[in-house]
Amino acid sequence: MAKKGDWVLIHKIVLSPEERAPQVPDDTKKVPLEMWIKGYLNEDAQIGDQVSITTRTKRVEEGKLLEVNPYYTHDFGKFVPELLKISEQVREITFGGEGNE
Repeated sequence: MAKKGDWVLIHKIVLSPEERAPQVPDDTKKVPLEMWIKGYLNEDAQIGDQVSITTRTKRVEEGKLLEVNPYYTHDFGKFVPELLKISEQVREITFGGEGNE
């Protein structure tokens, strides 16, 4: 249960595929234009409900409630040992090695 005033993430379809501009590439025309927006919930709701939110810029938007207290879950991938070696080479070329740090 999300409470009024909670920081949430909503999803909204801005344009359906039929509403897309004619100059849009064919593969883009096949999918809707979607928007994910964060803001403060304007009323109590359950995940999946249609809700309205107020963004930090005071814009009011409506959409499907996806998440309460959203956070970033991306990362920069797995460790790449080659990058470590490159870093050492750049340091050597630029600064003359470890002694000049």
